[in-house]
Amino acid sequence: MERVKEQRCFGGTQGTYRHDSEAVAGAMEFAVYVPSGDGPFPVVWFLSGLTCSSENVITKAGAQRVCAELQLALVCPDTSPRGHDYAKDERYWFGEAASYYVDATAEPFAAHYQMFTYLKDELPAVVGKHFPVELSRQCIMGHSMGGHGALMMALKQPDRYASVSAFAPIAHYTACPWGEAAVAGYFGGDADAARRYDVVSLIEAGARPAGPVLIDQGTDDAFVEEQLQPQVLQKALKEAGIGHELRMQAGYDHSYYFVQTFMEEHLRHHHQAVAGG
Repeated sequence: MERVKEQRCFGGTQGTYRHDSEAVAGAMEFAVYVPSGDGPFPVVWFLSGLTCSSENVITKAGAQRVCAELQLALVCPDTSPRGHDYAKDERYWFGEAASYYVDATAEPFAAHYQMFTYLKDELPAVVGKHFPVELSRQCIMGHSMGGHGALMMALKQPDRYASVSAFAPIAHYTACPWGEAAVAGYFGGDADAARRYDVVSLIEAGARPAGPVLIDQGTDDAFVEEQLQPQVLQKALKEAGIGHELRMQAGYDHSYYFVQTFMEEHLRHHHQAVAGG
């Protein structure tokens, strides 16, 4: 593992790191905030959205102060493999920085776009080896595409994540315009394969998260009706009997101003699940 950069932050260390990934057959970067103290610390994963990398959340979300107080490690993966010409697309919702955190089955993406496997197996092993974290206590959260990813990961691995939360998640990516490109490109149009990573489809098929679900959605989000569809997600959660809180936040949009406003509440939600705080 290569250290790209590290800075002191609220008594702890905010770092960005690079390693060679077998899952995606290439180099990947990720960011980790480690609070002061000996640890081991519970882990909160943050999955970012379309066009983003880990840099967005570590510079814009204001999470480190709260993580320092609550003694939480924050791990922020990248949003896709990088540097492949076939993935450079004029559509910001497909290709590079737009993996949807799935394992692609169609070429050319299948060779590198194995993000579900990367997040499920490889990156946790790297983090557990190099940082003072306690992988028996994990939570997951995300924004937009990353909100989809967080909910999806929690549904597919209920024994791993004590809680899950999301900011403006893409609720049903196989049934929204953004996701049409992912279904076509990553799965060759195989809708059944794509639905194995779709939040609403997973809930309808019987998947359940282990812990509480917190969702915030801005009412002035330009993507709320067509792309994000929180009402579809809430209907699925209610019909499945999954305990959740979906808060429509008046006047907020899709930006990191929205994310940073409610970040502390989300981190405290996760701290309660892993530390009883």
